[in-house]
Amino acid sequence: MGLQELDRSVTTRFATLADGSQVHHGASESLEASGIAHEIETSGRYDPVRPRIWSMDRKGQADEIRRLTSSPEVMLGSVQAVTENGSLLAVSAGGSQLGPYVAGAGRVILVVGTQKIVSDIEEGLRRIDEYAFPLEDARAQAAYGVHSGVNKILIINRELTPGRITVVFVDEVLGF
Repeated sequence: MGLQELDRSVTTRFATLADGSQVHHGASESLEASGIAHEIETSGRYDPVRPRIWSMDRKGQADEIRRLTSSPEVMLGSVQAVTENGSLLAVSAGGSQLGPYVAGAGRVILVVGTQKIVSDIEEGLRRIDEYAFPLEDARAQAAYGVHSGVNKILIINRELTPGRITVVFVDEVLGF
């Protein structure tokens, strides 16, 4: 499936998101490249958190921003590696998406390119350090003028709530 075809299927893939759902997503090359971030923010079908927080005062409304981003109804994102046994490895410079992944969001939908499948956690950590981080660091420098960092790593081995986390594999090189 090409990215253009994926763009056309975004609504179909996420039809389980009810109209009006509060949806948040962090900075994700996978969501940007697939068109999902654009769909969430511009379709009018959802209540996107990201545009709201970008319009808020970062200092004066910091607590409100933190609450909005840490417990959305639905969190969209990606991970940097998935092991053959199903462990998910997510890395973050600041960590804002990790809380919702762990427990804060009611539902989590992760869009993952199949190039991120690795044999085990050790290979996943190596992929993060040697491949994903250098690309993300370059993106952060270009976008924000600052370096990124492998500051926080989350490993999810199992979700206790059935159906809370959905992983959508895309047979494309998608994201880092």
